[in-house]
Amino acid sequence: MNRKFLVVPVMAILACSGTGSADQLSSWTDGAAKSAIIDFVDRVTDPAHTDYRPVDERVAVFDNDGTLWAEQPMYFQLVYALDRVRALAPEYPEWADTDPFRAVIADDREAIATFGMPELMAIIGATHSGMTIPDFRATSRAWLDSARHPRFDRLYRELTYQPMVELLHYLRDNDFQVWIVSGGGIEFLRSIAEEAYGVPPEQVIGSSAQAEYRDDDGRPRIMKLPQLGSINDKEGKPVNINLHIGRKPILAFGNSDGDFAMLEYTTTGDGARLGLLLHHDDPEREWAYDRDSHIGRLDRGLSEAAVRGWVVVSMARDFGVVFQAE
Repeated sequence: MNRKFLVVPVMAILACSGTGSADQLSSWTDGAAKSAIIDFVDRVTDPAHTDYRPVDERVAVFDNDGTLWAEQPMYFQLVYALDRVRALAPEYPEWADTDPFRAVIADDREAIATFGMPELMAIIGATHSGMTIPDFRATSRAWLDSARHPRFDRLYRELTYQPMVELLHYLRDNDFQVWIVSGGGIEFLRSIAEEAYGVPPEQVIGSSAQAEYRDDDGRPRIMKLPQLGSINDKEGKPVNINLHIGRKPILAFGNSDGDFAMLEYTTTGDGARLGLLLHHDDPEREWAYDRDSHIGRLDRGLSEAAVRGWVVVSMARDFGVVFQAE
């Protein structure tokens, strides 16, 4: 079958009446993955079932990059940071002769591909600091409202996965508290999470820079600093889940080995629990990558999913629709 980019109107999802019906998962293909999700939700929400969980225990956590929206050919926030370097370059003429900024301004893709953590931290520090939180969110949102993906020629913010957005609504309508637990920047994601996913900013956990409180002539503000604060990835995810939520989730959904610890933490313990991994195996509608990928590497997760009882969701098989409508 010739797969095409199938879309359904996002308003059809937003109009869900709160019934918590499995009919809300219309972009999911009928199969083992969809059945596992529905069965889990039915069991933990049925007061007569031995797996019933009271509402306050129904916490679900989701990775963002590669789980709720696309992450190739590079993380969207990194594209934003590179674009910000170019936009700010006239204010910093010295950057033209200073690496790593020189390579970004010159669009030296070969050099950019070699950037390691020191170069990335220099770029993030220069483009994500020295401003208030509201100013940063406004700048991030302006970029998300205008920047277009090179392959799909669509806004980056439109490359959210329709089935995943449906799942978030389905869980909320079944009285789950849904959190995003991302390795991406917390304020970047907060600028779009409520509109894109219906997740309010207070239910977003992400990597963060240090910040400080300033009272400038009676104008209290929180300023972003260039120093790194918390990296919310790998083993850092369970730590920050405990810090921000204070309760172990009963459902976790990721797509890479960076989410392994989050799924391991969530699915160990008493009572019904569900771990899911999105496998990117659809090169025609999106991408195919897993064990050898630099971004979104999924090796250990694929190897251990079966023995741990985690559900591997195949994008090619289980997503009848990939991206949301414009």
